Amino acid sequence: MAPPPSTSAASVAYERHGRALLRKAERILQSRDDAQDVVHALFTDLLQRSDASAEKLDLAFLYRAVTNRCLTFLRDARNRERILETHDDALRGPVRTRCDDRAIDMDLLVKLTQTLDEPTLEVVVCRYFDDMTQDEIAETLGITRKTVSRRLEAAREAVMRLSSIPAGGGRAR
Repeated sequence: MAPPPSTSAASVAYERHGRALLRKAERILQSRDDAQDVVHALFTDLLQRSDASAEKLDLAFLYRAVTNRCLTFLRDARNRERILETHDDALRGPVRTRCDDRAIDMDLLVKLTQTLDEPTLEVVVCRYFDDMTQDEIAETLGITRKTVSRRLEAAREAVMRLSSIPAGGGRAR
């Protein structure tokens, strides 16, 4: 049986971008094992799709796809958290990331994934996990810099609502 036509395009995309996507997923999920699972699941799905052509599998598309899968993974973390709570709390260590020079914990990040819409989450991930500038985010996502700025502001407001961080203390970018 001949392989589907997308096999070669997905294989080439994996060879070219697999490591970068793994690093991105690892920064978001804070776990190499979880990141590998997400990236491998993405490429497994791409291998099975008949409409996955080389033109469609550019880096921007793959970054968005892996970001969305990571955000979904974090949304599902609530169920994993309930399971972990039935076990020893020592299994859970504090995981923190930076947001406007403040550390936010994974619990707050999970709440953000449940509060913010998908486009805003994409911008947050690009900014705070990939350390991209607003111009780089705009170019990668195909949106205006003003839209990036608005989405970052919406995310900052959500962080303020969901945490005890006082408003107005962030750096402008």
